Amino acid sequence: MTQEWEAGRLDSDLEGASFDTLAVRAGQRRSPEGEHGEAMFLTSSYVFRTAADAAARFAGEVPGNVYSRYTNPTVRTFEERIAALEGAEQAVATASGMSAILAIVMSLCSAGDHVLVSRSVFGSTISLFEKYLKRFGLTVDYPALSDLAGWEAAIKPNTRLLFVESPSNPLAELVDIKALAEIAHAKGALLVVDNCFCTPALQQPLKLGADIVMHSATKYIDGQGRAMGGVVAGRAEHMKEVVGFLRTAGPTLSPFNAWLMLKGLETLRVRMQAHCASAFEIAQWLERQPGVEHVYYAGLPSHPQHELATRQQKGFGAVVSFEVKGGREAAWRFIDATRMISITTNLGDTKTTIAHPATTSHGRLSPQERANAGIGDNLIRLAIGLEDVADLKADLERGLAAL
Repeated sequence: MTQEWEAGRLDSDLEGASFDTLAVRAGQRRSPEGEHGEAMFLTSSYVFRTAADAAARFAGEVPGNVYSRYTNPTVRTFEERIAALEGAEQAVATASGMSAILAIVMSLCSAGDHVLVSRSVFGSTISLFEKYLKRFGLTVDYPALSDLAGWEAAIKPNTRLLFVESPSNPLAELVDIKALAEIAHAKGALLVVDNCFCTPALQQPLKLGADIVMHSATKYIDGQGRAMGGVVAGRAEHMKEVVGFLRTAGPTLSPFNAWLMLKGLETLRVRMQAHCASAFEIAQWLERQPGVEHVYYAGLPSHPQHELATRQQKGFGAVVSFEVKGGREAAWRFIDATRMISITTNLGDTKTTIAHPATTSHGRLSPQERANAGIGDNLIRLAIGLEDVADLKADLERGLAAL
């Protein structure tokens, strides 16, 4: 066992490194053991050299690990890698995507603040604001995602945050992030972008002017449906507050899950390229099917924001939603007729998934809330994985035959 650092280079010099290199190497600091792969630090606490050392670390006077609720070397490696990929000063990992949203709001907002949330967001995001955060004195309004004039008109003197998904779940609606950031900043508010559907491989909202970017790392960052996780990234002044919330409230990412997500990041760009290529082919194919009323995919020229997606993103993502003729009964028949695609609401997996948003991911919303979000009973969401496209089409043909 190596007892101390010896002469020589163990860590990589990443100055000027490109995205793919950062995705593989950023954030890693090798121990005196000289391990090539990232180490898993499966420990809850840390040993201090002296009582004075312990006191200084707990007080934040000197850097170092304190307690794995908010300081862990494996989690730190994941955080630093995400920060590098998103172009952020700092990132903070959390237990899930929903806890990432909670951490942002609880650390940066106070009772009496006003928050604007796009009406085109994940159903649980609306539930978090409506059922829980409003109890503590937050007021919330829901503008239409792409309506920049509507966002500007909805901002109040006490508006603290604007929160969007772009692309949105599940209809692939977009907002002009640069323009919305300018609107928010002119009014003294912060713009938060959920970048889950694109990942930093396809879109970097901070470079477009957003203040904070967040992910459900459970999705494409892990990439194989193995683990739960979330992450928040932005300027250090804001992330300091998020760390404070994490230290106190404890929605902590486990070191093991952080390690899994580090492995996921190593193949992020190549996976997203493959996801996007297959999703585009499936979207084009679905648009030609007589039983399909409408396809929602920003890569299609028929999408009303296709030009914005081309300008703002490096790819169109892997989520393809479509409406079938015949309402909920037809949508359920379609889903039940498939034999290979997984019936589940998760996405970002190597395995393609199919879901009925109105009765699953958005099922806890009221009928009016679903209508506001554009979630119809005949809507089906596909999250395209990495299977052979011919096999996916063959399975979807079973669904079409059931209409």
